[in-house]
Amino acid sequence: MLVLILTVIIYIISTLSYSVRIVGVKTGRIAVSSAVFSIFALISRTANSIQAPLLSKKIESSIRIGNAENLLYIFRWILFSTTAATIIGALLMPTFIKMLGKAVESFSINRSIPKLLLHAFSKSGIEQFKISVTKPKKENLLQLKSLKMIPKKIILLNALASSALTVGSLASLYAGCLNPELRTTCSNLSSLITGMATLLMVIFIDPYVSILTDDVIKGQCTELQFSRCIIFIVGGLIAGTILAQFLLVPAAEVISFIAQVI
Repeated sequence: MLVLILTVIIYIISTLSYSVRIVGVKTGRIAVSSAVFSIFALISRTANSIQAPLLSKKIESSIRIGNAENLLYIFRWILFSTTAATIIGALLMPTFIKMLGKAVESFSINRSIPKLLLHAFSKSGIEQFKISVTKPKKENLLQLKSLKMIPKKIILLNALASSALTVGSLASLYAGCLNPELRTTCSNLSSLITGMATLLMVIFIDPYVSILTDDVIKGQCTELQFSRCIIFIVGGLIAGTILAQFLLVPAAEVISFIAQVI
């Protein structure tokens, strides 16, 4: 349960990271928005540093008692939690955009992360958070029916990259369950899958979003069009986590096979 909770935290923050671009465009402070979001990224990295050893310990314990191959249901639940967390993160984006926007304004005035954190937990900070709570507007959701100026190829590539990043480390761990004597080798082969996803992100997805951000600042693209593109890209993330369920076993078998032949 603790692994699942930490997974939810990690993927909610990962999904909300796409809000940074929107806030940067709205406030005109892209660099500051990224700096403030680093607080949340630190929470995500801390959760990940706790989650990984817990999951590894569970696998080691199962291998010792000869029950490693029956751990598939745990990996399925972890992947399900990534999908649920990504959906939750998408629904929280309107609230987070308002909250991060106010945090960016506060940081621009005080220029201090400690002061920003103290303000966040103060009475006025809590009141601002309550005011920021916003549910997705129906009219904004209806606009998603229009596919004009939507980068379909980028969304597809983002879904594929998301599925690979989601399943990569889990597939290597499950490959270690299938092939316990080579589990260290299997765990080091996760980069075979995540490396391809990283290439897609670096070559196609990140440059596209960066160019689109610059287009908004130059006035060549409206904020509404930019926000719609980001929402569709987040939709690609959700699709990617669902696709990861189908890739888990094949990817683990490929990693196990490569571990045997190298």
